[in-house]
Amino acid sequence: MLPQLPLQLAFTDQQSFAQYHAGANLETVAALKRCARGEGEPYLYLWGEHGTGKSHLLQASCREAHGSGKRAAYLPLKALQDHPPSLLEGLEHADLVCVDDIETLAGRDLWEQAFFHGFNRMREAGTRLIVAGHMPPAQIPIRLPDLRTRLEWGLILRLKPLSDADKLAALRLRAHHLGLELNPQVGQFLLTRYPRDLPSLWRLLEQLDRATLAAKRKLTIPFLKQYLEEHSCEP
Repeated sequence: MLPQLPLQLAFTDQQSFAQYHAGANLETVAALKRCARGEGEPYLYLWGEHGTGKSHLLQASCREAHGSGKRAAYLPLKALQDHPPSLLEGLEHADLVCVDDIETLAGRDLWEQAFFHGFNRMREAGTRLIVAGHMPPAQIPIRLPDLRTRLEWGLILRLKPLSDADKLAALRLRAHHLGLELNPQVGQFLLTRYPRDLPSLWRLLEQLDRATLAAKRKLTIPFLKQYLEEHSCEP
C-alpha cells in the first residue's frame, strides 16, 4: 500500500495541464503527459527557475495519472523536511511518483540514502518517477555519488522562462479558470507595474477575483488601481 501522507501534502485536483500556458515549453509538457499516462520515458528530471511552474506541472502529472486510473503520489520535499525519511518507504507501489524541491535533501545524509534506496526500489518495480529542482542534477550539492548518478539517468528537461507575451497569455488563462474577465489592457498593466513572477501574480488574481465579486464590478484599470492602493500593494 502507498504510505499515508498528511492530507495537506496530497496533490491538488485543481491544477491541470489545461491550466498551464506552455509557451516555449510545449515539448516538455508533452513529455510529462506521456510519462504520466505510462508512455515514453519512465524517469524525467524537470528543472527551471522559481516561478516557471514546476510544482504546477508535477501536480498536473499526478492528476493526469489519477484520471487514467493510476496511483500517483506527490512529495514536496521542502514541506516534508521535518518528517523522517522513512516517509519514502512504499512509494514503489505507486504507478507515478512526483518529487518536488529535490535540492532540499542535498547534504542530509539520511535523506540522501533513503532517496537512493527508494529510487532503486521504484526502478525495479517499474514505478514512473518525475523529479523537479531549481537547477540541473549535476549542480545539486549531493554528497552521495551514487544518488547523483541516479538523478542524471533520466531525460533532463528544462523549463524555459515565459516571454512577456506568454506571461500575458498565462495571466488571461489563469483568470479564465477563475471566472475572471481580464482584458489585455489590464493584463499589461499588471505586468508592467507589479511583480512579474507568476506565483505572485496568481495570488493577486485570486484576491482581485474575490474583490470584484464582493464589489459586483468588472476588473478595470481604475478598479485595479483603487484596490491596490487600498491594500498597500503599490510596487
